[in-house]
Amino acid sequence: MARIAGVDIPDNKRGEIGLTYIFGIGRRTAQKILAEAGINWDKKVSEWTEEEANAVRLIITENIKVEGVLKSEIQLSIKRLLDIGCYRGLRHRKGLPVRGQRTKNNSRTRKGKRKTVANKKKATK
Repeated sequence: MARIAGVDIPDNKRGEIGLTYIFGIGRRTAQKILAEAGINWDKKVSEWTEEEANAVRLIITENIKVEGVLKSEIQLSIKRLLDIGCYRGLRHRKGLPVRGQRTKNNSRTRKGKRKTVANKKKATK
């Protein structure tokens, strides 16, 4: 297994797919990295030579924010929104969808499990 940016890249995957196991790298970024390193996208990670793996490591460490650095940057951005009290910050604070989605029917991912509210019982005469 190749270890890049603190993540074990699975050997049985194509290079393009294997790199997406790193937080902050998607398909397109993985393609750009492999093109810059001169590696074919379809080449499996297990077939990479040590020089190719080191080239990929070097490109990622120099040019791309990944894993812990990226996660902390995202958290700081959210904290900034909370501190300035903008609309997006308030939505984050309340745990509701931030990007304009409707909340009447969906948005269970953000709201969590349903909290059922019981009906009031009618007073008997």
